[in-house]
This record gives sequence, C-alpha cells and structure tokens, in this order.
Amino acid sequence: MKVVVTRSGGFAGMRVTWQVVIDNLPDASDWVVLLRELPWDEVADEEPQPDRFVYRIRLEPLADAEPPQQPEREATLAEKQLTGPWRELVDKVQDADTPADPPAKAHSSHQHR
Repeated sequence: MKVVVTRSGGFAGMRVTWQVVIDNLPDASDWVVLLRELPWDEVADEEPQPDRFVYRIRLEPLADAEPPQQPEREATLAEKQLTGPWRELVDKVQDADTPADPPAKAHSSHQHR
C-alpha cells in the first residue's frame, strides 16, 4: 500500500510530494490502523485561503498485493483541517519519505513543515 501526500499553495505556491510504501516497513500494522481510523468520508469542503497550504492525501493499493488491500482513498484538506490523525499521517509520511519530487524540492520542504 502506498501513501502519497501532496502539499500545494502557501506563500511561494510550490507543490511538494512525499510518498511511502508501507507494506515492508517494520511498523506496517501501525500504519494500517492509522489509515483505517482516518475519517475519509467526513472531510468538509473548504475554500482555499490565500498563502495557506492545501494537502491532497492518497492511499493507493499495490496491484499485486496479497491479501487484497484497502481500496484507493483520497482526501483534500485545507491547512486548518490538518489536525489529529490527519496531521499524524502527514508527519509520518514526511518522516518516512521516498521522494516523489526531485530531491532538492523534497529536502527543502522538510525544513518548512
């Protein structure tokens, strides 16, 4: 299962993406529990605010995974909605990052979380 977090907006308007494949991580079961507890269907639509970040969070099952994984999920959250388990997930993905953007972008984003 892959988790992809894309942050866009902010003062500079840059887009940065972090991702992690959790299947082979030593704490994979902790990730699965967190992903199942997220309120995927309860995210309210928020109008974008100037100079604020927007987070797009995607859960992508791996095609060849056995047993079958959770279905694909996606949520888009305004910066002020990134609290509780959503914040925990974003922090975990950033910490376990496999850069999806060019390395210079991904590394610079870690300094500005």
